[in-house]
Amino acid sequence: MNLSHQILAILPQTQCTRCGFPDCAAYAQAIALNQADINQCPPGGQEGIKRIAALTGRPEAALNPLNGAEAPRSLAWIDEAWCIGCTLCIAACPTDAIIGSNKQMHTIIENACTGCELCLPVCPVDCILLENVSENHTGWQAWSQELADQASERYKKKQMRMAPPHQADPRNEISSAAKQSAVKAALAKAKTLTKR
Repeated sequence: MNLSHQILAILPQTQCTRCGFPDCAAYAQAIALNQADINQCPPGGQEGIKRIAALTGRPEAALNPLNGAEAPRSLAWIDEAWCIGCTLCIAACPTDAIIGSNKQMHTIIENACTGCELCLPVCPVDCILLENVSENHTGWQAWSQELADQASERYKKKQMRMAPPHQADPRNEISSAAKQSAVKAALAKAKTLTKR
């Protein structure tokens, strides 16, 4: 397993983007390439920084306040009386933890929510709130490897579902001339069969 995969395995997988990267994998890759500091993950907190430092041999540092503060784990919930069904939160959620449809009330799948907060700024009616679910526990004391693994799987599945369809391999494409030739041959064969 390469270093970026090892780093990724010890990140909390909230996919919150507070590190300044589009997802946990991109942050892990940047750390592995010495393009990012190890102290940019608020959900992992100081324990997460300690784990990355131990793995990489880099010195432990305090969490960078520009990336946020270590805080208790929270879950989002939707005030269904105010939800207008815009679907913006569904698109923003990295783990498909929000279900609903256009112009229909949405709801949160609690055990799939990572508390990333990406749904908050996109809600035009501010009907999404956060609830502290870990009391005073923060970082890895409020999170588990099982939850991180589950969040990682849900994120990967959403990424696969949202990916554009694979383009055909051009080496397997039949040229336009070859297609026209095949059609002409088929038509000629059909004409000879109908003349019999």
